[in-house]
Amino acid sequence: MNDQLVELLRLIGSGCMSEDEIARIASEAAQAYADPEAFLQANPDINYDDSFPIPLGEWVVVGSLPDTVLFQADDYEELFARIVSSFGPEVTFVLKAKQLAKTEPLKALNRIQVQLSSLYPEKGGYVLLDFSEPLDDELQAVLVYTCDVERALQLAVEIGIYAAPALEALRAEQACD
Repeated sequence: MNDQLVELLRLIGSGCMSEDEIARIASEAAQAYADPEAFLQANPDINYDDSFPIPLGEWVVVGSLPDTVLFQADDYEELFARIVSSFGPEVTFVLKAKQLAKTEPLKALNRIQVQLSSLYPEKGGYVLLDFSEPLDDELQAVLVYTCDVERALQLAVEIGIYAAPALEALRAEQACD
């Protein structure tokens, strides 16, 4: 499982995490998946209990991702603002977060995805993926290069972490309502 975690972290990290950081998170998460009780005993400072809706290993992954990789927010305006800030001032975005303020969720997410698809054309742009079970926020997502989406989704399934292209997931959810 460690190798799968390393590969998934590389894909969702999009170059924002060092190899050492990826290896450390993967190792800790693999230990937590393999033997949650032993992991918790060895790490008494971990604030996790059985009431959490995700396994300990997944909780370790999610809790270890920097805010330049895992984006959490309660609305799409805030989510996009966090994404923009993660790129820094050298990357120009046509879409501005405030333009999403009074936009319905599907339109807002579509605009965000169109903007992300135009970045880094060598990799086909980015796809916003819903990632894991949001614990404290309404939205929780990562960015993956378009060319890596299929593999990232496959690894997420193998590991047991929920991941889905955010726009497709919201469309499907609204179609069922």
